[in-house]
Amino acid sequence: MLLRPRPTTCLRAFLRAYSSAQSPHALVFLEHRQGTIDSGSLSALTAAQQLGGPVTGLIVGAPDSLQGVVQQAKKLKGLTSVLHSTSAQYAEPSAEVVSLLLEKLLSDSSPFTHVVSAHTASAKSLLPRVAAVLDLPAVSDITSLEHDSAANSTTFTRPIYAGNAIATVRAPSSVRIKFFTVRTTAFPAAPSVEMEVEDKAVDPVQVDQPLTEHLQTLITKSDRPDLGVASRVVSGGRALKNAETFESTLYPLADVLGAAVGASRAAVDAGYADNSLQVGQTGKVVAPELYMAFGISGAIQHLAGMKDSKLIVAVNKDPDAPIFQVADVGLVADLFDVVPELVKKLKE
Repeated sequence: MLLRPRPTTCLRAFLRAYSSAQSPHALVFLEHRQGTIDSGSLSALTAAQQLGGPVTGLIVGAPDSLQGVVQQAKKLKGLTSVLHSTSAQYAEPSAEVVSLLLEKLLSDSSPFTHVVSAHTASAKSLLPRVAAVLDLPAVSDITSLEHDSAANSTTFTRPIYAGNAIATVRAPSSVRIKFFTVRTTAFPAAPSVEMEVEDKAVDPVQVDQPLTEHLQTLITKSDRPDLGVASRVVSGGRALKNAETFESTLYPLADVLGAAVGASRAAVDAGYADNSLQVGQTGKVVAPELYMAFGISGAIQHLAGMKDSKLIVAVNKDPDAPIFQVADVGLVADLFDVVPELVKKLKE
């Protein structure tokens, strides 16, 4: 009889601890350009849903361009609400300007437990900046996540050493807000649905004298699919000799396949292709259904950006080229013989 109160007390303590565990609530920074939400942000939304709690989207922009984007966001599957803030300073948002708005939203009374974004150039500046101000860590380029509601901890995986190893990172309950960016090729894009969620306007935080100023945005225009989301990619390396040969050799094949064009860093550094076409650790990470590599040796930095492709086809004169170690189909041959013949057969 004397032992009965003790297990009852332990049970009550357990129930109190369990009920006090904070439910995850993610804030997803949704980037957009020319009136359309970026596909990378849609992948970040998919990742945020895996936390198992409410997901709020945050959109910033100029007053004349934001309304249409907000309407798109309200129909995204997985969002439970949308926050939006308009200001002339948000027309081309910089990390220095937007970070103050995020700091305001993530105050001590904030309901958000996670802040999520695609692993883009702007987010790589924004999220770590805000995390540092709040004295919190940030995890970048994650490829999977799992949230433990009972322990209020989140475990991530992310590639390291150019993709040759996978690090498992655990953010415990002591981390009040968990910041992370998402490798977009690891998560599918969230679709749109018919039902709309509620939206709420948030007052902007004006910066009187920003440390940086946006001068110009240069976008490479092409009729081909965007490299980052294309289902087929045709890439070339240093073996293509010069910019004219690169274009005259690969572009006809890309056109007949309906593919995007990519390039190795060696080809970009040599001036064969624009920097926006670079695939690899310091370029774009792609995972198309078909990746064709012509004259690319397969340096570790390039493999880090394309080895998750569903089908990899490699053509190289060197039978010992590292690219053949990851290729599903490999051909030891001269690309200048293979590509024209391939174009001819595909047109037939």
